[in-house]
Amino acid sequence: MASLLNDMSDESPTNSGAETQSDTEPAGPDEKRQTLKCSGAQSSREDTNPDIPQMCGKSQVYNATTESLFSNKKSHPKPHVLSLERIYGMNPLLPVFTLQDHNQLVILYAGAHVGVIYNETLNSQHILQGHSQPISCMCVTEDRRWIATADQASESMVMIWDSYSGIPVNTLFDCHSDGGVIAMAFSRDAKHLVTLGAEQVQRVCIWDWTNETQSPLWATEVSPAYGFHNYIIFNANDSTQVLSSSTSHVLFYNTASGNLQCFSVDIKKVKKPMNARVKGKDSTKNSQHSQNVNLADVALSRSVFHWKEPQILTASGSNLMVCNVKEGRVANQCVLSDRVMIIPLQESLITVLTITDSCIVTGDSQGQIHFYDEKFGLLTVYSEFELDAIVSISFSKECAEGHLEDSTLEATPVISRSFVVSTVSSTVVHVDTQRSTARILLQEDYEPIHTVACHPNQPALAIGNQRGILKVWDYNKKVCIGRKVFETEKQIQCVTFDPKGIYLAVGFGSGAVHILNSKTLQSDPEERFHYTNESIHLVTFSSDSKYLATADTGGAVTVFCWQMNGGSLSHWTYLGRYRSHYKPIKDLLFGVHLDSTQPRLLSLGMDRRLVEYDLEHSDVNQLHILSSERIEQSAVPMCMTWYPPLTTEQFLLTASDQYKMKLYNTTTKMCRKTLLGPTYGSPIKQIVVLPKSKELETTPYYLAFITEDKVGFQMLPLDGNPYKSNAMVCHPTGVSAFACSPDRRLIFTVGRSDCMVLTWEINLNVLEAGANLGGKDLEPFFALLEGGRNGKFYQEIKDFFSFCRIRHQGIDFMENRQVSTKIPLSEVPALMRALAYFPTEQEIEEMQNEVKFSKYAETGEYVTDIDLGEFIKLYVNHRPAFGISSNEISQAFHVLGHSSSTGQPVLQSHQLLELLQGRGERMTEEEVTKCFATLLDLNDEEKDGKREHSVHDRMHSEDSGYSLEDAIPHEISVETFTSHIMSFPSPPE
Repeated sequence: MASLLNDMSDESPTNSGAETQSDTEPAGPDEKRQTLKCSGAQSSREDTNPDIPQMCGKSQVYNATTESLFSNKKSHPKPHVLSLERIYGMNPLLPVFTLQDHNQLVILYAGAHVGVIYNETLNSQHILQGHSQPISCMCVTEDRRWIATADQASESMVMIWDSYSGIPVNTLFDCHSDGGVIAMAFSRDAKHLVTLGAEQVQRVCIWDWTNETQSPLWATEVSPAYGFHNYIIFNANDSTQVLSSSTSHVLFYNTASGNLQCFSVDIKKVKKPMNARVKGKDSTKNSQHSQNVNLADVALSRSVFHWKEPQILTASGSNLMVCNVKEGRVANQCVLSDRVMIIPLQESLITVLTITDSCIVTGDSQGQIHFYDEKFGLLTVYSEFELDAIVSISFSKECAEGHLEDSTLEATPVISRSFVVSTVSSTVVHVDTQRSTARILLQEDYEPIHTVACHPNQPALAIGNQRGILKVWDYNKKVCIGRKVFETEKQIQCVTFDPKGIYLAVGFGSGAVHILNSKTLQSDPEERFHYTNESIHLVTFSSDSKYLATADTGGAVTVFCWQMNGGSLSHWTYLGRYRSHYKPIKDLLFGVHLDSTQPRLLSLGMDRRLVEYDLEHSDVNQLHILSSERIEQSAVPMCMTWYPPLTTEQFLLTASDQYKMKLYNTTTKMCRKTLLGPTYGSPIKQIVVLPKSKELETTPYYLAFITEDKVGFQMLPLDGNPYKSNAMVCHPTGVSAFACSPDRRLIFTVGRSDCMVLTWEINLNVLEAGANLGGKDLEPFFALLEGGRNGKFYQEIKDFFSFCRIRHQGIDFMENRQVSTKIPLSEVPALMRALAYFPTEQEIEEMQNEVKFSKYAETGEYVTDIDLGEFIKLYVNHRPAFGISSNEISQAFHVLGHSSSTGQPVLQSHQLLELLQGRGERMTEEEVTKCFATLLDLNDEEKDGKREHSVHDRMHSEDSGYSLEDAIPHEISVETFTSHIMSFPSPPE
């Protein structure tokens, strides 16, 4: 690593930022350290960016130049199912850095959990992808060669990247494990990196990042009395000095003595305000002498080291605080003076403070950029660009060539660097200081985005945000081709194109629905509907584009139809509205009736009901219901779609919050198959079958889905094989919607709170390869059993399966037995219970129907038995994905019982018996008695030569006065129920 830095110093452009910088590049770290090999990436855990092909013996980092990143764009297929291709949006809270400003204009900014190197000249992006949580801070070296990114995850990490090649060269794992990293900075010679943690008791660590060690060189804690610090910086002239700041304190750190020492600037000791020496415009304003300035209660913002004087400069409101740093008694030991001076610089609040080319630069809340000389005299002001509050200012590493010399009598610095400014409204502007011109590089709408939709025939992507702004992007050319701001409506919740691409329907949080022309984004006033005050969160067209249906948060479905009045008088009209669900509607779906072209409409709600609407017999203000069926017992359905024609039957596919996917016959609504769905941390919330490839009709079908924070794919047909799915984090703070391009080349995901739209390139060949590596036949399902095929649990399954065969023939059967590899369906429930899975009666019926009708459509015959392999598939698909947790049982007691004197939920014995016999799948008294007799071991036993009667006999004997309540505890807690009655094993410590 060290020799790499030394060699790179000969290639890198020289940075002449501050006057004190030497003419040559500073020497790299110790040359005895190991150099980077192959791709240059080093990591103690795993390869952070597998996209980079390994070229042993030739370092891509060493040979990279400023032109490498965008001139060598790789055309080979990506090695992942999903690869980030483009990001729409940025995080305005983090700074934007200019990386190149000579032949090409290249900037760096953050978007969600990735860094983006954006080449504005080529309109191209390179994504720095490696974090699983949003990036909390970034920094770059002075020569713009190295980039550092960090996050605030529970297992936070810092990644250092080569900006020339885009390759990660080092990763610091768990450097601030309690809260992540809130700020960091490189030293001027790029040898050290300082990180500031976000822990309760913050830590400051200085790392030799070019070394392979995972421990800092120095570290110290920051007392909570100094406030929460969120900014840190090295002294450009002395890498042994660091400062950090909070809204109330500035801390000075020094490593000259061999350890990291900390000193505080006491702003309450402000005694001596002073005048600013100014010149040029605004001189009258800045020369006013402040006689009484009290900063004890004013929030501090940014701090920097003066490039020439031993001073710390801190912005506070519209003033500048100056604290002198003087040499202490110990050699090389610097301490702070006990007096702070104040300079009233300007009227607006200072939001950015930085140093460049012997100039002090400020950005303020009014979007103005001020330049001051070393004596705090005003040089120039950029105020004509009409910007809002400045977040960051980053100067080019290249000075302008051929700039005019200063013509004044007194020599003053000439502003010779262009710079990039970012604002709180996600606007990034490039300022050419020689021409005094500004050009907007990025102008994003930093608002929550809830919806996205793809045009069915064209490369157009519609995006709607919370402010009521609708944008349409050409995702091939990466340009915005349409924009509409709704003046009267806000909060766009859903958008969709009709199947012909003529209309674009928009649903709003106010309950309004607008139907727009997809090309002009204009709408007829008569096609702006407002029939509810509930937020519209689902909107969909029928396949013939004659019906439009919406679902609102009030559990109601509204239908609009295309009224054919002849000629140009045809328009959209209101058909009817029906409150068909008493809980939120999760999905709304149009289809076509079997053996017909007539559309059908279904809605699925959290009330577990699947409702179908009678469109044929509905009339204006009279939307009729065709059927309403409860399809789940305890699971909550999350979404649905039509299953592709992979079988003779037609199915409706649903996904639930219990990680299960189910196939329902589209006519009878009978559950025909239950399958284990993808288990990636949270349940599936939306599913879409990818469009069939027009070029290759033989290509298989795939299912795209999103969970709470991931996007993924599932191979079809469904069978529960875990290796047939793949997912990755797309929006760590939550994904709200997604859409797929009609050529199934790209998929677009929308972040709920990060205000980003991510474009992913799809490579389904990788998914197929992963499925093949998972094994064939039963091998993937053995992996779902505890211990696998060679484990004890699988042997128990085989033993129980054999016992069921014997039991079916009769235990007392003395004749020669006929050996069979199958058991009848009637034995399946007992075998499931023997394996500690206790299905309900409805689940048993669904299991038996699944097997019974599995071949009926093809053969016309029922299946009455099942072999071991089929049973294993049935077992792993039907059992709970993660078992039953103690939290679920505790929650049930909270709902059904009452609090005891200790505050714990309990049930009285008579309450439990009443619930079992009166709620859900009601049990008879005899069934309850039999279950408790088995659980509590109360059956007939021989004791001391006398036969003890079972609890059932004692309850039914005359004048016994004995009841089941006498056999179970009077007050049942969660612990009593799990340990004493159910005999569940105790959880491990």
